[in-house]
Amino acid sequence: MQERILVLAVDIDNDLYRKAKITGPVFGREENLEAASALALRDPQDTDANAMFEAVRKYDELKKIGYGVRIATLTGAEREGYVADAELARQIEITIDRFKVDACVLVTDGASDSRVLPLLKNRIKVNSVDIVRMKQAEQLENTYFAILEKLKEPHYARIVFGVPALIMLLFAASYYLNLGWQPPVALIGLYLIVKGVGFEDRISYSFRGFGFSIERLSFIFYVGSILFFIIAIVVGYGGYAYGSKTTNDPVSIASYAVEGFILILPISLALYVAGRIVDLESRKLRFRAIREGSYIGYGVMGIVLLYLTAAWFIGQIYLWELFLYSVITIVAGYGISLFSVHLRKSAIKRSRMKGKVVISDIGAYIGKIVRVLPGNGIIAIKTNYGTIINYDIDRITNIADRITVK
Repeated sequence: MQERILVLAVDIDNDLYRKAKITGPVFGREENLEAASALALRDPQDTDANAMFEAVRKYDELKKIGYGVRIATLTGAEREGYVADAELARQIEITIDRFKVDACVLVTDGASDSRVLPLLKNRIKVNSVDIVRMKQAEQLENTYFAILEKLKEPHYARIVFGVPALIMLLFAASYYLNLGWQPPVALIGLYLIVKGVGFEDRISYSFRGFGFSIERLSFIFYVGSILFFIIAIVVGYGGYAYGSKTTNDPVSIASYAVEGFILILPISLALYVAGRIVDLESRKLRFRAIREGSYIGYGVMGIVLLYLTAAWFIGQIYLWELFLYSVITIVAGYGISLFSVHLRKSAIKRSRMKGKVVISDIGAYIGKIVRVLPGNGIIAIKTNYGTIINYDIDRITNIADRITVK
């Protein structure tokens, strides 16, 4: 009996939806022909359409030989990175569950196979990778059009056009407010640190699910959070203006601004996290809600320490008071940390995780849980190769039918 083969085309940046309004996954020969034709009519230079046509040709070729063949086109997301990979992993699971195939043939334009292959190989055997290359006489012309096409994609457009535009707006606002060149440069430096250290994806992940639907109870919390954040900025600017009139010391002026800003900021932070908890509870993601709740304590602790430092700089408290209040704040933060760990361990005990499948944040299969040790904060995972891997419970991001770890 010959293998059941899945011919798979992948549109990692979801051009199929952006240009032809067709959502993935696309199943069947005729459906893929129609989708590829629609995409080619919208944009004849899009290589994803050519990859889909090649997938149909490969399907016909294998079917003629006598294989039991299925065909599908999967799509990722406009925002490349974690979001696209996660959506692609979800569609891979749907496709495999539907067709029950033995192996697959990946058809790609070569731009995304290094990202797609790891997601596929964790779920199904990959027999072949067919790379579609467009013929072009002039390499320079090819490069020129490739750059133009990439600049039309939101992910690259935000980098090439969005970042310079934001920098110019920052300098314009700073000039209008007579703040000088230092604040824009500081904000740009902060962004580069966040980008370089890799916090950008975490921040994006934290804000995922943030919305303004009136049907969601969290709407009130999010609106309140934004309003108090704006108030915090206004109060902070008022502190800056007051400090500029009373002293010429840059550190003292900055301390007045910081003190005014973070006086209101904890309210905004607490309202935002409360909205996130409400959203997660409504989706029955209680374990993640516990993690979000612990962030309130950590955030407020950091803000209090910053407030105390600013107050000491401008002479509102003595050094011994700064030391005393800082110790109290740190002890309180440690207590919040212990309480958060206790809640997570209690959630693990109630969740009956033994025997459940464990996947990574991007949907890659890791193994099954064979042992849970809440007291030690460890879960033991058995891989397909029979090896046992110990994971710390702090790496768990979600507990449902499957356990997600980072």
